[in-house]
Amino acid sequence: MAKVHKDVKKIVLAYSGGLDTSIILKWLKNEYGCEVIAFSADLGQGDELAPIRDKAIATGADKVYIDDLKEEFVRDFVFPMFRANAIYEGHYLLGTSIARPLIAKRQMEIAKIEGADAVSHGATGKGNDQVRFELAYYHFDPAITVVVPWREWKLNSRQALVNYARKNGIPIPVTKKRPWSSDRNLLHISFEGGILEDTWAEPPENMYVLTKAPEKAPNKPQFVEIEFKNGNAVAVDGEKMSPAQLLAHLNYIGGEHGIGRVDLLENRSVGMKSRGVYETPGGTILREAHSAVEQITMDREVMRIRDSLIPEYARQVYAGYWFSPEREMLQTLIDDSQKCVNGVARVKLYKGHCRTVGRKSETNSLFNLDFATFEKDQVFNQADATGFIKINSLRLRIRALMQGKK
Repeated sequence: MAKVHKDVKKIVLAYSGGLDTSIILKWLKNEYGCEVIAFSADLGQGDELAPIRDKAIATGADKVYIDDLKEEFVRDFVFPMFRANAIYEGHYLLGTSIARPLIAKRQMEIAKIEGADAVSHGATGKGNDQVRFELAYYHFDPAITVVVPWREWKLNSRQALVNYARKNGIPIPVTKKRPWSSDRNLLHISFEGGILEDTWAEPPENMYVLTKAPEKAPNKPQFVEIEFKNGNAVAVDGEKMSPAQLLAHLNYIGGEHGIGRVDLLENRSVGMKSRGVYETPGGTILREAHSAVEQITMDREVMRIRDSLIPEYARQVYAGYWFSPEREMLQTLIDDSQKCVNGVARVKLYKGHCRTVGRKSETNSLFNLDFATFEKDQVFNQADATGFIKINSLRLRIRALMQGKK
């Protein structure tokens, strides 16, 4: 018999259709005895969304929302993050991290529409997503009730979840053939758990979804030209595209060439290390091309200051502070630096590698051949370098003199 929680009459659950949220949906019905609305955000999961509605209803959902948020996801979340060149611990392009604030935003909108008094998610008490979801919830409604089954129930192992699923007739998507969990959106797909918990073991080739093995990628390189306006990609090979269309297109191209695989033992916000394996083909190309256009258009000192902020910006996204005033402050500075980032990058894709081979800007180039050439020029007096070096070396020369006296 369900335990009646008088203060909770309707819950909106962030529902993916995977093992955890399927069990949570049933558990909420069993334990809270209230109405449960399942919400799934279409962020580019592809065929994964097809069975969601029927599965949610079969598991006990009273109502199901499946909202197409792909354009908003890329335009308002991925692109601002890529304008910052954000990367976590030198490898991770934050594909899962940047999706959570949008899911939470829409979840809270649905809660308001439906008059729900609580929201719920499937993140565990060990992970990062619990923080990302809940910080966003409280941003939109400080008084919202958040129901977190992982912090309430006694199902403390994968086997306990499997047993609960079998008892309640819930299909089990994690099998011996695919012993890992995954999370997919238009920016990437991530894998964790299962066999990946052996940090010495190479991920099996059959795990990868978006990318060909680099060894099996085409033997001929492909060149891609990406146009940027105010730091945002707007066209590929001369064809204008919407943000979501552009990223999906780059995902396909990058995947064919084995671009964007990452195997990272990262530091979670809660303090433990965890292994994540990621495929981010389009995002890897996009970041490389964006940096290339910045090279020709961005002032040196502006770039130096912006680059110094990348680790902090990435940490804020990773830790769930997307809606914080500090992230918004950094975004304002970063976006101002992007006003000049207009141009085209030419990127070469070949067997897992993605590198810039050309960049140009018709409107904002700071490259001046008359100054930069190694041939004879009429504009730069090389003797000027003597005074420049003398001034810049003064503190070093004084230090050497003083140490010599000692």
